[in-house]
Amino acid sequence: MGIDYIVDLDCAPKRALSVEGLMGRLKGRDRAAKIIQLYRDQGDMRSPAQMAFEMVRRLPDGSEEVELIVVQDLLDAAQELTPWEGECVGCPANAGRRAFGCTGTINYPLSEASERWLLAQLPTNEHPLLFMLLGRALRDMGYSGERGAALRAEPGVILASAQAPTRDLGALTVSGDQVFEMLFLSGPIYPAHGSLLLQFFGAAPPDLEADVMMQLADPPSQAWIDAHFPFRHAPDPRDDGTVGALKAFFYALYAAYCLGVPLLLDV
Repeated sequence: MGIDYIVDLDCAPKRALSVEGLMGRLKGRDRAAKIIQLYRDQGDMRSPAQMAFEMVRRLPDGSEEVELIVVQDLLDAAQELTPWEGECVGCPANAGRRAFGCTGTINYPLSEASERWLLAQLPTNEHPLLFMLLGRALRDMGYSGERGAALRAEPGVILASAQAPTRDLGALTVSGDQVFEMLFLSGPIYPAHGSLLLQFFGAAPPDLEADVMMQLADPPSQAWIDAHFPFRHAPDPRDDGTVGALKAFFYALYAAYCLGVPLLLDV
């Protein structure tokens, strides 16, 4: 389980399978592989058709529904992805540089190290314009941290740490709960909003001039983006696993911004 995302650029696979169908098949294939490995690790060599597991779904009324899933059914559904894999070659939304690389996942639980890494990216008053915009976003969008805090009721499920880390930015103190809300609990991330998140979390330059900031909502060209708004988070083998996944997430967000399309989230 984790935070799933997809760059919402129209393409033949999405039209044929739907966004939900594409994501569902990808998640099903991944889940099937993990279940098969779990069986194999226990010395169970049965075929996937004889493997099953229970899926618990939370319903809108708060009740739970348990469904028995046969692993072979997930593999059969995933086979419908194969004819479309070639469509991903050269696709500008393919941030992951693989088949269906417009999608990605940040696995639960998010590590405490990754929460501290996110907080460390936030701008201080050394970048006054961006710092002001961060404070305004926290205030105007109601990122109080309450919804994020609720996710810590069961430590180790969504967030590894039972206590939210914080960072004192001087005139502003920000918690990991507020950061989680800002990034993942506000629905689809549209390009204008995405450009701010990229700056807030160090994935784009924090010291842009006001005239450049004004053009971010409607950039003149990809060449202009390359010159004024380059992506800054490079992979590092020393990264915590969740930090690496977050960097991939930000790159997908950057790709969505460049294409002028939203990044869709399933949290």
